[in-house]
Amino acid sequence: MDVSLIVSNILNPPVLFFFLGMTAVFVQSDLEIPAPIPKLFSLYLLFAIGFKGGVELVKSGITQDVMLTLAAAVVMACFVPLYTFFILKIKLGNYDAAAIAATYGSISAVTFITASAFLTELNIDFDGFMVAALALMESPAIIVGLILVNLFAANREQEFAWAEVLKEAFLNSSVFLLVGSLIIGVLTGEHGWEVLEPFTQGLFYGVLTFFLLDMGLVAARRIKDLQKTGVFLVGFAILIPIINAGIGLGIAKLIGMSVGNALLFSVLCASASYIAVPAAMRMTVPEANPSLYVSTALAVTFPFNIIVGIPLYLAGIEFLWN
Repeated sequence: MDVSLIVSNILNPPVLFFFLGMTAVFVQSDLEIPAPIPKLFSLYLLFAIGFKGGVELVKSGITQDVMLTLAAAVVMACFVPLYTFFILKIKLGNYDAAAIAATYGSISAVTFITASAFLTELNIDFDGFMVAALALMESPAIIVGLILVNLFAANREQEFAWAEVLKEAFLNSSVFLLVGSLIIGVLTGEHGWEVLEPFTQGLFYGVLTFFLLDMGLVAARRIKDLQKTGVFLVGFAILIPIINAGIGLGIAKLIGMSVGNALLFSVLCASASYIAVPAAMRMTVPEANPSLYVSTALAVTFPFNIIVGIPLYLAGIEFLWN
């Protein structure tokens, strides 16, 4: 792998501010970002990326390539929790294995956005319809994880309220805003983009940078939870993203994705949810230990992907595509 890709990624301002946030915790600085601000920035990023994706989807149209990509996204969102569940069962109980498997079957929107920024920095084109793949991959993993609990946790006393489960899976704030913004982007097209461009484009990288500063603070505080996960889960949180990205790259090559789209698809396959899935698991599988599935996704997989994973996956694409 070209080391310059990793250096280029690390020297990206948003990633450097992520390191700054982690450093603030390690040196015990009193740096703190008030709670409502990160939530606002998270919603802004979802809105901006969804809206841009909708506008780009109008340009590309619903082609065979789009449909193949979206189908591949759904397949991976269902497949990853299935196979990782049985790996996790080697060391963990059914509840924890299902919750972590669902976490890794779902996606991290911020990792996707960071990868988009990385591609833009390298002047590598990608299609806006990849945002639709992002939207489709969040919910299936939650459903598969809960089905696994139903199948393998035979002595479970609590029954799922499936209406609440489906509501949480498909109408949670991140999915709802992302899909809604995508639809509005489709409906308004180029005119809507011209009207909102100063807001959706001009502010985007500043907000992403500030949000990653906060993510650095949060990730560093979660590192202490890794003591509860053990070597097995730390290794899982690094190796499984690489394996999932590899599978994603194989699919991307098979269906003929461009370099930019392939990187985004591999990042979606490799990332893990630390917002939507943990919220759903806390509500529906209280028997699972949140410190396991949150700390592995947020304190290990997320930093690994944005620092090493993204350039590593791009190197794999350059090798395969050439």
